[in-house]
Amino acid sequence: MAGTIPVSAIIITRNEARRINRCINALKDFNEIVIVDSASSDETPAIARAAGATVVPFEWDGCYPKKKQWCLDNLTLKNEWVFLVDADEELTTALKAEIASLFAAKTPACGGYFVPGLYVMNGGTLRFGLRNKKLALFDRRLVAFPVVDDLDLPGMGEVEGHYQPVAKSGHVALGALKHGMLHHAYESMDGWRERHRRYAAWEAGMNASGAWPADPDGVREVMKQLFRRMPGRGAVAFAHSYLLRLGFLDGREGFVLARDRWRYYRMIAEAASRYEETGAAEP
Repeated sequence: MAGTIPVSAIIITRNEARRINRCINALKDFNEIVIVDSASSDETPAIARAAGATVVPFEWDGCYPKKKQWCLDNLTLKNEWVFLVDADEELTTALKAEIASLFAAKTPACGGYFVPGLYVMNGGTLRFGLRNKKLALFDRRLVAFPVVDDLDLPGMGEVEGHYQPVAKSGHVALGALKHGMLHHAYESMDGWRERHRRYAAWEAGMNASGAWPADPDGVREVMKQLFRRMPGRGAVAFAHSYLLRLGFLDGREGFVLARDRWRYYRMIAEAASRYEETGAAEP
């Protein structure tokens, strides 16, 4: 790759032929792009190689480390700084410029940076409503994904769940980037439902076992703990996205995003009921 940003971009894949080119093309300002592929049965590896990325095969052994931490531990990379990207994410020009500025003439002031995710729906980027925020850019010498007690839970499998990497030791200063990644989560509603069914089964199990690790953002950790104890979480999630975060200003798409947050927490409640009745979160 001909990019100049001294960061290794890592994309974890399985059968992502339809969107891997878009993801890679948005990363070509980075000086290394690595695809870690889990035995795709489609053309994902070939497309990635043709686009100039390095492809590394991955086979999970059913234990920790899971896939993202395995990448941090085992890949031979040009850089200690990494950027973890999912295949349905796409860096914006503004975000690339912001990351480049961090490395232009100095070592970044923080050991890692949270990056917001901007939902894309019907060809447009939502300006309001829910925005994910994940620790995607960091020095891999300083942070690691925690080991949690979820190997017997359904849903996530080889990939770490919805939690953040944390400091390996001591305190690591963390920052937040202003610009975000486009999140193409709504390209297929069947895909959305299948993913969230799995996520819900896993999250119900995590709630039942109390296996959640602490979030590296202390304020966010407090908010998460409070939210997990709330009754009617679906309604709260809807109101947060649609009203508090002004999702209604995005029109119908803003309503759909908020409605689907409500649907997701209904899925979790249904999975939790099955968990209590049968000891299994999946039907």
